Amino acid sequence: MLNLSRNRIDKIIDQEKLYSLRAIRTPKAGKILARWMIIIMTLFLIILFVPWQQNVRGTGLVTAFDPMNRPQTIETAIAGRIQAWHVLEGEYVDKGDTIITLSEIREKYFDPELLIRLQEQIAAKERGLQAKELKAAALQRQINALDETMRNKIEQAKAKLEAEKIRFLYAENQFERNTKLFEAGNIPLTKYQEIEYKFQGAQADFVNMQIELDRVRAEYLDKISKAESDLNNTQSEIFDTAGEVAKLRNEYSNMRIRNEQYQIIAPQTGVVVRAIKAGIGETIKEGDPVCTIMPLTESDLAVELYIKAMDVPLISKGRKVRIEFDGWPALQFSGWPSVSVGTFGGEVKVIDYVNSKPGEFRLLVVPDKQDDAWPKQIRFGSGIKGWVMLDNVPVWYEIWRQLNGFPPSLYEAPLDEVLERKQRKAIENYDQK
Repeated sequence: MLNLSRNRIDKIIDQEKLYSLRAIRTPKAGKILARWMIIIMTLFLIILFVPWQQNVRGTGLVTAFDPMNRPQTIETAIAGRIQAWHVLEGEYVDKGDTIITLSEIREKYFDPELLIRLQEQIAAKERGLQAKELKAAALQRQINALDETMRNKIEQAKAKLEAEKIRFLYAENQFERNTKLFEAGNIPLTKYQEIEYKFQGAQADFVNMQIELDRVRAEYLDKISKAESDLNNTQSEIFDTAGEVAKLRNEYSNMRIRNEQYQIIAPQTGVVVRAIKAGIGETIKEGDPVCTIMPLTESDLAVELYIKAMDVPLISKGRKVRIEFDGWPALQFSGWPSVSVGTFGGEVKVIDYVNSKPGEFRLLVVPDKQDDAWPKQIRFGSGIKGWVMLDNVPVWYEIWRQLNGFPPSLYEAPLDEVLERKQRKAIENYDQK
């Protein structure tokens, strides 16, 4: 009904008695539904323009920022057999406390006095080395003496050779003069033959003296060469013995250090949380883990947060993070962190340059000093969920981005990153000048 007339009949005729009028009337439930739909649509339109803080989600574990404060797996440096455990799981140990005592399993090291035997071998080799050094010194003195004697003998032979040379020249001169006299017939043949005989004798003596000089030189050079050969052999033996001494000393040091490895000690203060090799008499190899120690620290908590590779370029050091710990009741509104309950603040400290898992990168997040302190009840290795907070955008934009699979928007880098870039650029400009 259009209700165009001012003469209304609804006051005269009861509409409840007429089926046609009841059929065309709007039900009350429809009116209520319509009102609620209008209210909901209005609220929805208002919400579409409410600011929404974009974020990057990830999961991870609780850890320590300093690697020294993370769980440490204790490994054995030598092969052996477990002889005794000195601690229990869950027991507190100080740095340097003995955890396990091992016994030897290799027959090479069974001798309990092996170090004494090695010391005796080293002492014997050192005495042999000293004897060879004394022999080398004696040979060197012998060479020096032979060289000095050779020089003296050669000087004596040279002096005799010089005298024979003078006698030879004198005899040669006399022979030449008498030859002329004999040819002129001034001297008899017998005298000339006598002079010729003396000349030949002087010549033979001169030649013999040259030969004697060469003999003396050759004789002493042969003796010196033999002594030098003995000296070289002795020096070679000295070097070999010195090498053997060094090898024995190295073996002694290794054995002394090995004896210290029979006691596996705690590298730092903490709690023994797991015994991997537990049986008495159980044999272990080099590098086998025997237990795990958890350092006691409450001031070095951090979170390993793994995010997708496509989101890494949007994150920088200094970004704020909201964290939800497993087992800790929380209600998180990722786009409105201010109304979240049970979550804790963090700050991105480290971004890995390589992927830690296929398609994922690791972030190290430390507690935000401007937010509430993290609960002391959390344990290392506990799971977490994290939201790295980015910039504010309208809700409609975030819905549109999620439907289209676009990455979050990044309009401005954090302040600390901007300052870091400026400082780096200023240093580069200074270096160029």
